[in-house]
Formats: sequence, structure tokens, C-alpha cells
Amino acid sequence: MPATQSQILPTNENEVSAQAKIKVLNPQDGSLVSMVTNNSVSEVESIIKAAVIGAQKAKELSTNMRMLVLNEVADNLQNKKELFAQMIAREGIKTINEARKEVSRSIDTIRISAEEARRLTGETIAFDQAQGSENRFGYYRRIPLGVIAAITPFNDPLNLVAHKIGPAIAAGNSVILMPHHETPTVAKMLVELFNNTALPHGVLNLVTGYGAAIGDIIVSDPRVNMISFTGGRKVGERILGLAGLKKISMELGSNCPVIIMNDANLEMAMEACVSGAFSAAGQNCLHVQRIFIQDAQFEQFAKEFCNRAKSILMGDKLSEHTQMGPMINENAARKVESMVQDAIEKNATLLSGGNREGNFFQPTVLSNVSNDCLIAKEEVFGPVTVLYRFSDKAEAIAQANNVDFGLQAGVFTNNLALAFEIADAIECGGVMINDSSDYRIDAMPFGGVKGSGVGREGVMSAIKEMTDIKTYCFNLRK
Repeated sequence: MPATQSQILPTNENEVSAQAKIKVLNPQDGSLVSMVTNNSVSEVESIIKAAVIGAQKAKELSTNMRMLVLNEVADNLQNKKELFAQMIAREGIKTINEARKEVSRSIDTIRISAEEARRLTGETIAFDQAQGSENRFGYYRRIPLGVIAAITPFNDPLNLVAHKIGPAIAAGNSVILMPHHETPTVAKMLVELFNNTALPHGVLNLVTGYGAAIGDIIVSDPRVNMISFTGGRKVGERILGLAGLKKISMELGSNCPVIIMNDANLEMAMEACVSGAFSAAGQNCLHVQRIFIQDAQFEQFAKEFCNRAKSILMGDKLSEHTQMGPMINENAARKVESMVQDAIEKNATLLSGGNREGNFFQPTVLSNVSNDCLIAKEEVFGPVTVLYRFSDKAEAIAQANNVDFGLQAGVFTNNLALAFEIADAIECGGVMINDSSDYRIDAMPFGGVKGSGVGREGVMSAIKEMTDIKTYCFNLRK
């Protein structure tokens, strides 16, 4: 049975304290979903102090205890799957079916984190390879960094939180979690699951508020040992300027290309690209923004792609039939609208969509987009995809690389040698062969090059980012 509003969180303003609160609104209709604390500067200072103490407690936790905590949370999340899915759909941009998939992925992410905790191993080092060190023996091991600041976006408000909390706890760190102010409720619900385990106080700490008001305090504090951030490039660059000498992991978005060769399975490419272009209303860093189709396939692909875009059902996110929800707010929708209008004013062809109604923006397809258009270079973060025609692979590769992003890409071809050649030539962090750029599993390394960020996520990779190597050497000479 779907969870009702009262089952999730009280939304009556009389039921919350007089402390400053943030109203969390449903972007579909502006209705009140919940209220969360708007942490003050002094409260943030206290939370950082608690995280520093919590880091020592986390470091002392056995691997077994870390695994027990993570698996218990995964079990409880499984039991409350529908409750969490309802909240993702209500406070965010996803349809209920998309939200359910996100909860399932989050459960996997936390379970994988528990498994990777047991694999956090080092190696022995042959010190006797160096002349004069014949009597020495040693090894290295991975040790936790300490306090991890985890700053997460609105578009995957549960799974991207799990991708930071899970590896951090598996590695023996404490966490200061700051979810996006427009979708903090489901993150708070997940933190409550952790709080109901044996995890010591101070290991997982929640900050809710506006990044502009308190984000600088967290990222610049020298007691914070690492920043793990997923969000926009401008904010990422600001964090780099404030963070000082600490570890940084950032995923900053993209302008993902997909290349479809003449020999590709057109139906396979169509299905993957439509999903990659319009799921979550395009508010996804792996969103299929640019599709390069070789000459022989272009007309047929463009016609069918537009037909499928036009058939996507927008509407109530909680309806089982809805296929696409709204943008996160009207400013975001207006930004997409302005990027589309910029392209049209520069002689692009509007093949489908292009209209905005409040926070909803139609699935939109453009062609004949020149390189001086914003949408050709920047991340649109909305349900807009640009189709390009090309003649040879060199032309497609050059165009695919002609942006200052490089997160993931897709290539469709039945020629194995050609697939390897194109994949090697595309400048990005991951290439999906016969899948769109939107394909990802939570165990794989994930991250990009150029303006798409630094470091890698994915549970195993994140745990390595969230630990340091410490070397031990013993002089055994008698």
C-alpha cells in the first residue's frame, strides 16, 4: 500500500518546533511535503566537533561491526522500500516507478559497501629488493581519513547519499552529510535508519540547510579531511578554492554523447537513448544530451526518436502510468527553456517539444544545432536531446570530444574492433558499448575527466578515495 503523507513525516507547522525550518515543497504542485531544520552556523560548528569525536569511534569499529551496521540498514530499507519511494517521488523529480528503482539501487549500494569493508586490505612489500635492506620486512594498509563531508544533489536524493555514507562507514570514517535543501527528507529518513543501529553517536551527522549559508563553513574547516561532492561545476570550483589541503572527490556533470554507427542495432539504440534522454526529466548527469547518427541511419532514427519523445506521458508523479515528472523548480525549467530558445534563435531546428508549463518541460528534440549554442557546449540538465548527422567516425569522435566535459559516452556498433577504436578515442571516464551514456551499476568506478570532475565514485573506488595508505617497515636485524 502506498505510504500516506502522515506516515512519512508530519507536515503541520504546529507540530514542529519554533526553530528555523526549511519548507520542503513538491515541485509538481508546490504542496508542503515536510519541514526540516535550517541549521545555524553555531549548530554546524557543534556538528563538526561531534564528527571529529565520531571519527575516532569509527576508526575503532571492527570490520565485522561496520558490516553488521550496513547490512542492518539495507535490511530495514528493504522493509520500508515503498515508504522511501513515496518520499523520493513526493519531494523530488522522479515518478513513483523511477523512485522504486532508486530505492532498490540504494539497497544494493549499501550491501556492496558492507561487502567491500571486508576487502579493505593491504599488501606486503619486498623491502629486501633494495641493497642494504635485506633484513627489512613490511607492508602497507589502508586507514580511514577521518571526517568526510558528503554534499549531495537533488536528482538522486537517496542513492547518491548511499554512495557516500556506505563507503565512508565501510572504510571507518565519520560523515557530515549535507543533502540538497530541496530534497533533504529522504536523506534524513536514511540517517534515522543508521541511528537505529549500533553505530556510535557522532559517526553519521546530518546537516540540513542552504549551501550558500553554511556550505563554506564545512568545506573550509581544517578538521574535515575530505570533501565528496556531487553537483554543479560552479559550486565544485568554489569548493576547490575553499577546501585547502584535503582530499577531494567531485562529480560535476556532463554533456554526454552517444555515437550510432550505420551497422548498429537501431531498435537497441532507440530504446536505450530514449530512456537515457528523458528519464528523471533529463535531470541526470548521465543524460543523453547529444546523439551522433551516421548518415544511413539518421532519418529513420530521428523520426522514430521524435515519435517516442512525443508519446512520453507527463503528469502526476505518483501515478503508475506517468513516465516523466517535473523539473525541480521553475527556475530550472526556465533555464532549459532559455537554452532551447537560444538554439532556435541561432537557426536550430525544433523537431519535437520545446514548451514549458510551470515546472514541466516537454521532452524536446533539436537538430542543426551549431557549436555557438549554449546547449551544444553546456550541460542542459533537462529533457532536451540534440541529434547530429555524421559521415565518418573521425568526425563523430571529434564532435563528441568538443566539449569541456567527459563523464560517460555510448557507442552503438556490431563491429568489435570499431567499438574499441571509438571507445579509446572518446575523452571520458566511461564508455558504454551498445548502451547509452546513461548506463551505470553501483559497483563500477564512476567519474569523469575535464570539467566532469575529479576522483571516482562507485563503492570500491570510493572506499579507496576515502582511505590513505600507511606503510609499516620493520628492521629485523639481530
